[in-house]
Parts: sequence; C-alpha cells; structure tokens
Amino acid sequence: MAPVIVEQIGKIIGHLKETGFTILLVEQNFRFASTVADRHYVVENGRVIDTIPRDQLEASIDKLHRYLGV
Repeated sequence: MAPVIVEQIGKIIGHLKETGFTILLVEQNFRFASTVADRHYVVENGRVIDTIPRDQLEASIDKLHRYLGV
C-alpha cells in the first residue's frame, strides 16, 4: 500500500482505540504494527508462542528479531 494510505489506517486505528474499540490486527509489517499495538503476539504453527506488551517491546527486540528472522 502507498505510505499515505498506511498512515491513514494508523490514524483510524488510533481513533478507534481512543473510543474504546478492541482491535485485532494481523499484520506482516512489524514497523507499522508496533506503532499501533498495545500487545504483540507471536504465532507459530497456529499457536501463540509469546506475548510482548508495548512497554517491553524495546527490551525484547533481540527476541523479536529471532522470531521474525530479521
């Protein structure tokens, strides 16, 4: 998607969160997802293998790199 569309989607998700909606976002673009998510779930073979809250994201970056292969 064009960056301007991704930016608009991020704004809409933020607005929905502010109004109390719960959103399940399945996204391959981690950089985008990390800006809007409160919690990150790592799924492997259909099972949640780890949960990383937003406030622990920076401390867990090495673990995320291993999971995501980056």
